[in-house]
Amino acid sequence: MTADESAAAAPGGGAQDAVLLDEPTTADLRAKVTDAWREFAAALAALLPTLPEGAHVDLTLDPTASGTGDAVYSVSLKIGEGRSVDALAVGNAALPEGFRMDRAAVADLVALGWSPPGVVPGSGDSFGLRTTVDNAQRTAALVARTLRDVYGAPHPAFLVYLVHDEEDEPIDTAPLGTARHEPMLEVDLDSLGVDGTLSAALANAAEEIPLDERVRAVVATMSKTTVDQLQVDGDGDVGIRAGSAMVFVRVRDNPPLVDVFSPILTEVEPTEQLYVKLSELTNRMPIGRLYCTGDTVWASIPVFGRNFQATHLMLAVQVMTGLADELDDRLHGEFGGKRFFGEGDKPPAPQKDDAHRTGMYL
Repeated sequence: MTADESAAAAPGGGAQDAVLLDEPTTADLRAKVTDAWREFAAALAALLPTLPEGAHVDLTLDPTASGTGDAVYSVSLKIGEGRSVDALAVGNAALPEGFRMDRAAVADLVALGWSPPGVVPGSGDSFGLRTTVDNAQRTAALVARTLRDVYGAPHPAFLVYLVHDEEDEPIDTAPLGTARHEPMLEVDLDSLGVDGTLSAALANAAEEIPLDERVRAVVATMSKTTVDQLQVDGDGDVGIRAGSAMVFVRVRDNPPLVDVFSPILTEVEPTEQLYVKLSELTNRMPIGRLYCTGDTVWASIPVFGRNFQATHLMLAVQVMTGLADELDDRLHGEFGGKRFFGEGDKPPAPQKDDAHRTGMYL
């Protein structure tokens, strides 16, 4: 029996009980990451044939988000004459010591189809590739695998991209999956008050407008981007990068509810100590809760969809982004497991004190 069926069968149950049991833990996180890369590659493949001659696509692994410091891992593509495509991938000459690729990574680049630096005319110190827009699908897959498998991008949300012409003027395009066309800015509730930008953005958002549209308008305004540029996965969840964590915003219809949630840790061993810690932290939180189901620790803050208040969602998103980015590090150091973007993750030094300062975000 599913969670929904058991809730419906219980006396006095119904849709609201079903929502309480329908946790996001049923989602396969690894599948969501794989789907995000497929969506990114498909979007890039669709974009390349539409670009004019001289257009550039610059893709960079955000060094702030990925923790790569001064190392900038990037791939650029240029549309040339006769619908040719010239691509460049950063080589060791442009990377600082400590972040350079080893022999295996260099071999992987060549195996993917890149030519060594200097082989393709004009490639200089970068790995080069020359193809045509007719091979856009293969080129996009190669670029995605380079960024993911060689440069170590854990998720397309860690990528920043820019599409521009020969004069460096931006070209308006459809989003490249969950990659970001510009860095996400910090949420500033003071500048988005009832008399500020948010009010203007939601001026026409009356009750007749569907809840999901109003929610996306709020998230887009907080992120200082457009609704079309939001990171939306195949499940319709809006993704928000929060340092090493990922926060999702999900809209439910019956009853109307907005769930702001984050997988804090995966592949963690559920122990009595873990449950005690999560209970203790939840008791300190004025809103939301932390819980463990299976081998995943979740944080969740619900926002009522009926009589929807934008400021309530703003608060939930701000709390969750700060909380997720803080607690994944602390809980990982104490209980192991992986953060959402946990490949190659190194746990911080174990902390003996219990001073999890959740109040700083609440």
